[in-house]
Amino acid sequence: METTHGSHTLYLIIIDGRLDRRWSDWFDGLEITFPTATTTLLQGTLPDQAALFGVLKKIHNLGLPLLSVQRVHREQGDRPHHE
Repeated sequence: METTHGSHTLYLIIIDGRLDRRWSDWFDGLEITFPTATTTLLQGTLPDQAALFGVLKKIHNLGLPLLSVQRVHREQGDRPHHE
């Protein structure tokens, strides 16, 4: 069972390094936050796995080390929060 928001699935993607929040639009509107001083969290919904692979390809093409990808299971209406 996929966690969805409408017809979209919620993902948390952590990369090593810090991106400026202005990259959000380029990463399909994913929210950019900083869980630690040296990592960036991309968080938000994506319509399907093709969109997820597109984001992962952008991360790869920028040479950014990928630390984790998580599909979030949550109760309806809950929104995870990471700062």
